[in-house]
Amino acid sequence: MSEPAATNQNVVTQNFIEAVIRIGLLLLLAIWCFKIITPFIVPVAWGVIIAVAIYPLFIKLKTVMGERNKLAATVYTMIALTLLITPAVMISNSILDTSVIITERYEAGTLEISPPDDSVKDWPLVGEKLHSLWLQASNDIEATLKKYGAETKKVGKAIVSGAAGAAGTILQFVLSIIISGVLIANASGAYNITIKIFKRLTNDESGKDYADLSKATIRSVAQGVLGVAIIQSVLSALGMMVMGVPAWGVWTLLILMLAIAQLPPILILGFVSAYVFSVAETTPAVIFLIYCLIVSSSDAFLKPLFLGRGMEIPMLVILLGAIGGMLMSGIIGLFVGAIILALGYQLFMAWLNKTEIGSK
Repeated sequence: MSEPAATNQNVVTQNFIEAVIRIGLLLLLAIWCFKIITPFIVPVAWGVIIAVAIYPLFIKLKTVMGERNKLAATVYTMIALTLLITPAVMISNSILDTSVIITERYEAGTLEISPPDDSVKDWPLVGEKLHSLWLQASNDIEATLKKYGAETKKVGKAIVSGAAGAAGTILQFVLSIIISGVLIANASGAYNITIKIFKRLTNDESGKDYADLSKATIRSVAQGVLGVAIIQSVLSALGMMVMGVPAWGVWTLLILMLAIAQLPPILILGFVSAYVFSVAETTPAVIFLIYCLIVSSSDAFLKPLFLGRGMEIPMLVILLGAIGGMLMSGIIGLFVGAIILALGYQLFMAWLNKTEIGSK
């Protein structure tokens, strides 16, 4: 082998080794960075979603504040935290009050459970067994608890675990709201960075179109899915509070989860209505049932008002996103998953129909 050829081969080998080392170091750095930010991915994603969804209202708030951007962002953050913490405290108090009352009455030997109505037997799937268990508990609550001691302990552990998870979720929401406040205060810079990212990913000048599509999708799903779910859960909570339903906070959370997953709230409200029929007079129970049916079907006219026009997102995408997000990240993933998967679907469809994105 001639000396120039050997030199060229050494240079190629040296360049190859250097390239492998650089790629390895970059990969190591990327993995390291990813592990560091992993705990913050969901809160940051939710913060971005909140910031994008709430930005039109923030513009109005900033106008009222005399175009003082930082002051408006601070006021928004305080209002958002108040709107989050207040109902969380109310729901927690509802659960705690119910638990304290039950515990005190049980220890004093005065805990009584009203016998079930015969209509409970007609409930689908669980009617007969539930009626039998309910009747046993109404006759002798202490003996029933002893008989089902193992099951009671499992339920207790599940409740404690759920309470701890709910507390963690609220803390994540608090962090997300603070992040959204920071993003809103720097909205122009964040928007420009988003455009640059999409330009680098698509390798053309359609970055702004994809950024605008992402913005429209987030606002559409946040308003049409999350907004409607929150309205339905709040209305359900008000009805249950008026009727004095025990632990109405728990049922409200379950209704919120069902509504986000695009399932009718009547799945929960139906059982609550059956309970109301067993303990209340017929007239208020009938009124409450009608109210529950109206709340459950309200999405039929609320979604066209809130869901953005032109956003043709299949219900299956929202459902899979909500369930998958919840399995991955808990309750907060229920919110984030629905929007992220809807956003991914919209961007994928826009990429498939790239020639049409410029006209949107």
